[in-house]
Amino acid sequence: MNAAQRVHRGTRGCLAVTTEELIRGLAADRMIGPRVSSSLLIAMLLGVLLVSLIFFSAIGFRQDIGWALGTVRFLFKFVVVVPLAVLAVGGIFHDTTPVASPGWWARLLLLPALLLVLGVVVELAVVPSSQWMTKAIGSNSVNCMTIIPTLGAIPLILFVRALRRGAPANAGLSGALAGLAASGIAATFYATNCFDDSPLFVITWYPLATGILVLSGYFAGLRYLRW
Repeated sequence: MNAAQRVHRGTRGCLAVTTEELIRGLAADRMIGPRVSSSLLIAMLLGVLLVSLIFFSAIGFRQDIGWALGTVRFLFKFVVVVPLAVLAVGGIFHDTTPVASPGWWARLLLLPALLLVLGVVVELAVVPSSQWMTKAIGSNSVNCMTIIPTLGAIPLILFVRALRRGAPANAGLSGALAGLAASGIAATFYATNCFDDSPLFVITWYPLATGILVLSGYFAGLRYLRW
C-alpha cells in the first residue's frame, strides 16, 4: 500500500467515524425528541381542527347520516380509515431521528389493508357479480379523488413542517408516511359524507386518493427533510 492509499483510507475512516458520532449525537440529544414530538402533536391537533372547520363549513355529513350509522357497510369504512390514521400518525412520532424508524407501527399499517381486503371478500360473496362493477365505480369517485387530497393537504404541510425540527433517517419515507397520516385524517372526515359505502368502492378509490398525498409527501420529504 502506497502513501496516497494510506492517506485516502485514513481520510475515509475519519469521515466514517465523524458521521457515526454525528448520528449518535443527534440520537442522544434529549432536546430533539421532546421538541419534535411537541411540534408533531401541535401539527396533528391543528391539522384536525382546520380540516374539521373546512369540512363542516363547506362539505358536511351526508343527508341520511342517521340511517347510515345503523348500517354495517358505512361503519366498516371507519374500521379501515381510523386505524390507518392512528397508525400512520404513530409511525411519524417514531421516525424523527437518524437511528429511529416507524418500527412495528409501520408493520401494523398492514392491518387496515387486510381488513379492507376481508371486507371486499365478504362483499363479493354477498353481492351478485352483475353488481360488482357498479358498486366499484360508485357515484362519488370524483368527490373522493378531490376532497381527500384537498383536505389532507393541510395536515400534510403541518406534519412536514414539524418533521423539519428533527432528523429522520429516510427523508422520502418520512414524507410519504406524513402523506399517509394526512390521508387517513382526511378520509375519516370524507367517509361521513360519501354515499358509496361498498368495500368495492373503498378499495378502488380511497387508495388512489391516498396515493396522491403519499406521493406528494414523498417528494416534499426529499425536498425539505434531508439533512
